Amino acid sequence: MTSDRIDGIAPHGGQLINRIANHAQRLEFLDKADFLPRVQLDERAVSDLQMIAIGAFSPLTGFMAQADYQSVVDNMRLSNGLPWSIPITLSVSEEVAAPLKEGSLVRLDDKSDRFIGVLELSQKYRYDKIREAVSVYRTDDEAHPGVAVVYNQGEVNLAGSIWLLHRDPHPLFPDYQIDPAKSRELFREKGWRTVVGFQTRNPIHRAHEYIIKCALEIVDGLFLHPLVGVTKSDDISAEVRMQCYKLMLEFYFPESRVILAINPASMRYAGPREAIFHALIRKNYGCTHFIVGRDHAGVGDYYGTYDAQHIFDEFEPKELGIMPLKFEHAFYCKRTLQMATTKTSPSRPEERIHLSGTKVREMLRRGELPPPEFSRPEVAAELAKAMNITQYEI
Repeated sequence: MTSDRIDGIAPHGGQLINRIANHAQRLEFLDKADFLPRVQLDERAVSDLQMIAIGAFSPLTGFMAQADYQSVVDNMRLSNGLPWSIPITLSVSEEVAAPLKEGSLVRLDDKSDRFIGVLELSQKYRYDKIREAVSVYRTDDEAHPGVAVVYNQGEVNLAGSIWLLHRDPHPLFPDYQIDPAKSRELFREKGWRTVVGFQTRNPIHRAHEYIIKCALEIVDGLFLHPLVGVTKSDDISAEVRMQCYKLMLEFYFPESRVILAINPASMRYAGPREAIFHALIRKNYGCTHFIVGRDHAGVGDYYGTYDAQHIFDEFEPKELGIMPLKFEHAFYCKRTLQMATTKTSPSRPEERIHLSGTKVREMLRRGELPPPEFSRPEVAAELAKAMNITQYEI
């Protein structure tokens, strides 16, 4: 099922996918519930199921078949040639896969054994985990969190279109659960012809604020779209991050030019490839532009500082259909007393205070609060409260 109405930029592949079961379909699937073989999904698979169903992963209608999977791993394209950089697969053990019959329906349960989706199983296939790791994550190091997921998942991929039976309000952020069809409607209502998307998994800091506001100078609106799916255990919680975003919007951004919404996807930490992936997701939400900063979706030292920007040059702009806005590493300039980059600041290296989400997390773990050059005071106070740091006041 697809949505025929297109507002603004076309979804990736031309149509916005909708795989949320209607009332009649849901009742039909529920009648079969006790007779279908079951596969239990982990948290990342649940988020992938939801992202497919709401059209955020358009043109995917389900988990990838072998031809698409192999083409994505090797060439960053689906088998029809359309750019796509991250494999979206449902991996299970040999024991789980063995009794499943191609051409049949499979019941998809969450970790609470609730029946949440259906897989129209079209194919079962084995795959090379090391090949996927090296191609997608540029390393076979199991210390890499994305590689660790690949190594720990099942040996068989299940492919086929899906149906989502339950689209519950988000348990933490129901007011910010805006699906692609709705975001496109909101952009149209606001008269936004150009919209910049911003991806973040960290609390917003001054460098983020600077590049977002630079982008806002050239587009009609900002789609602030923090990721709230599965992240690393040492990342700041989604609740804290969302509160920081809300404070920033309340005090430091024009309300009429920003929409804050959650991105239910899970992080892969695939660096350059994930930058392409994140851009295509925002294209499906209706964004025309996408911010790509320093070490986008990176982790550790696995990727070069600007590799996530260089990878966009491997595609023709019309193939991706969304314009990357590439920003250099922003810093606080002690000479000019403001945020800047090497393009705008005359300062020497020793006059620059470099910011990053990693540095903020490290400071918080040490019981330290980010200074004003790092974070706005309202955000720092929120982080202090979350980390039980009591000596800080605005």
